[in-house]
Amino acid sequence: MKDPRSFYNAQLDHYTAKEKELKQRLITYSMYRLSVFIITAVGIYFSFSYWQVALGIGIAGTAVFLLLLSKYVDLKESKDLAKALIKINKEELKIADNDYHWRDEGIEYQEANHHYSLDLDLFGRGSFFQYIHRTVIQEGRDKLADAIKANDINGINDRQEAIKELASRVAWNQNYSAVGSLIKVETSAQHIINWLVRYKPFLPKAFKWMPMAFIGATLLVLTLTVLEIIPIVYIGYWLLIGLGITGLYLKQTNKLAFHTSKAKDTFKQYAQLLNLIEQEDFTSELLQSKQEKIRTADKSASEIFKDFSKALDALDNRNNLLSAVLGNGYFLWDIMQVHKIENWISNYGAKVNDWFEVVTFFDAYNSLGTFAYNHQEHVYPVIKGSGSTIEAKALGHPLLSSAKRVTSDLKIDRDAFFIITGANMAGKSTFLRTVSLHIVMANMGLPVCAESSNYVPIKLITSMRTSDSLTDESSYFFSELTRLKFIVDAIKENQYFIVLDEILKGTNSTDKAIGSKKFVEQLVATKATGIIATHDLSLCDIEQHLEPVKNYYFDAEIINDELYFDYKLKEGICKNMNASFLLKKMKIVE
Repeated sequence: MKDPRSFYNAQLDHYTAKEKELKQRLITYSMYRLSVFIITAVGIYFSFSYWQVALGIGIAGTAVFLLLLSKYVDLKESKDLAKALIKINKEELKIADNDYHWRDEGIEYQEANHHYSLDLDLFGRGSFFQYIHRTVIQEGRDKLADAIKANDINGINDRQEAIKELASRVAWNQNYSAVGSLIKVETSAQHIINWLVRYKPFLPKAFKWMPMAFIGATLLVLTLTVLEIIPIVYIGYWLLIGLGITGLYLKQTNKLAFHTSKAKDTFKQYAQLLNLIEQEDFTSELLQSKQEKIRTADKSASEIFKDFSKALDALDNRNNLLSAVLGNGYFLWDIMQVHKIENWISNYGAKVNDWFEVVTFFDAYNSLGTFAYNHQEHVYPVIKGSGSTIEAKALGHPLLSSAKRVTSDLKIDRDAFFIITGANMAGKSTFLRTVSLHIVMANMGLPVCAESSNYVPIKLITSMRTSDSLTDESSYFFSELTRLKFIVDAIKENQYFIVLDEILKGTNSTDKAIGSKKFVEQLVATKATGIIATHDLSLCDIEQHLEPVKNYYFDAEIINDELYFDYKLKEGICKNMNASFLLKKMKIVE
């Protein structure tokens, strides 16, 4: 694969040049249109006495003008796409420099009662979500957040293959995101789906041919009037008849138009994204299965969406007073479009949810593919059916820059429980989050920050952050006990990897030591796998009488009156603490 920075710089240069070229062509076409308008106006003015010639000039000029306008619109869409791609590549280069804290934080997805969401900085400023998300539609954003929180240990190999393939199609990913970002929608896909499911048609089935028959009658009336077979006043009478027929369903049509006016941009956006999915030749099983969902026997899903989008646009044209009066009076325009919309809903309404889901899936998974492309030095864990739960070499935290990242080897067997001690700021909490993120990312199908990794899939549950609640009238200690009870109940139902950081902080040291020891002993008795970080060295005594328990530590040294950390995981018990040293160093105490 190409180096990410080189690729993004090349993309940036390419689309910057393209935007400049398109901007110049737009100016040229604007001049062409102005010239055609002036020439047509002058031609009509000087040939006005010869109405046949003036009419011919007017028709020819209008045709050329509309042709140039159509070309101008196409060029403008291409320019907007190039501009969107410029923005995408500029942002990727900023993120590559670890500058991403200005991006969407996704804080609303954080759940205090989730198995691990609150503890791992998955959402919020500087979070995993903020770093990886590239979604352009709300549903894709929701899907990405759900994938992060899924705790799903099934189908990991399929997800890995899908992410690998999308990582190899980064240009396609960018195009997908750029196209999706160009249309701003005001109605969510779920709202539209709910509306389609509940929708009840109001036009009688007999009205299927009514507009065509009425148009034929309109042409007949006009012909008879021109031939002076009937008085011209009948054109007015016929207009009133058309408006009267349309008026019978005006209330229902207005209600339908209210919903369709909000949905039309969503369908336009999804039609374009479906087309991109349909045109790509995917090879991984998961991506092919998603493609299969949008295949129909007669037409492609994107064409079906495009047809519906056109019908929605056509109904929206009723807001033009002149079009509404003449269109409904002579062509039953509203009834014609309502019939098309109701017929579409009848034929395809039940399939929309599946089609929307496919677009949502690709929007979310493009974020994962982009992350994998940006971190080609990371490895996809080898999924095992047995053996050590995690056996990783040079495991590090993926959000730390490579210059600052310190890695450690980790091997933790099934049913093993590690007790980690260490001085303040020595790296215990970062290590817990590193291991936890390995599990989250591995379960998602993402590559992990390591040189190698063998992994037996397991669900994750943590207790690292707890707070009191004035609203729920719960103390810090009660909140912590509630969380520990949540963990105990969860492991009765499933096998979990448990990560704990300094539990029972809300009680005195003696009580904490006794309680922590009993809790860890109970976890080990249930054959739980996990890690606990603590400052309580007495907890390390458990290793002497429980074989699954192993002691590890992070060290701190005072060298030349300065505190030094190497942030490396070591086997054994930490003996060096730093609180007293720091109090003196910062002149808090003598």
